[in-house]
Amino acid sequence: MKKPATVDGPSETLRWYLTQMWRDMLSVYYANTPVWRWLKSGALLFLGLCAWAGGAVLLSVRPDWTFLYFVMAYGFLLLFWGPLTHFVIVPLVLELRRSANSPFVRTLARNGGKINLSVFFTLVIVLALSTPGFMLLDFGSVGSDEGGDVRGELRCEGPVDDLVTCEVHDTRHVDHVVAIVEGEVIAEADEPPYRFEVGTDQLRETEAGYQFAVEYRDEDGDTLRRQITSVRES
Repeated sequence: MKKPATVDGPSETLRWYLTQMWRDMLSVYYANTPVWRWLKSGALLFLGLCAWAGGAVLLSVRPDWTFLYFVMAYGFLLLFWGPLTHFVIVPLVLELRRSANSPFVRTLARNGGKINLSVFFTLVIVLALSTPGFMLLDFGSVGSDEGGDVRGELRCEGPVDDLVTCEVHDTRHVDHVVAIVEGEVIAEADEPPYRFEVGTDQLRETEAGYQFAVEYRDEDGDTLRRQITSVRES
């Protein structure tokens, strides 16, 4: 849209463009034809998947970037909330705006978009702070696997009396395993079943629980595979 001639000066021009951008976003948000519903739901589904998986990948290499839990929660929730919004909530809000007789319902419908976004971002914060296990994706072992036939199944229990106990079963081509926090080795096991214990005061406490890395190494001390794991208080 062309800027009106009455809009003059940098601040007025910026305000006009921002206002126009907001109106365009509202027009797209409330566009309610079947084509628009599918387009918006598909775009939000794709964005949610990218945010969820991208956050999990970055978190596997930088577990100290706790803001990524909010990115993951945003992406995970968007997978469901995007289609729900544009197939159910927006059509319902538009219908209530046209047909509702109650002043209370009309007020709710008039503010439907704000209420919907408020609920959505509240749930994002709740999910990010609680971080349920089904929301976590472990890319640590995938990204660091340098040996195609190196394998091992990590099993951790606890914490019990502030100790986390772990073993690595079904190993192949592994000489020893080490537990690492912030680049420092805090435990090592040289023989199957590669049992080791770590204290909770040695681990990094995150929203997902106590978190640390386990590396599978060869006889030269080279890392063959790296896995990020978390344990919670029971």
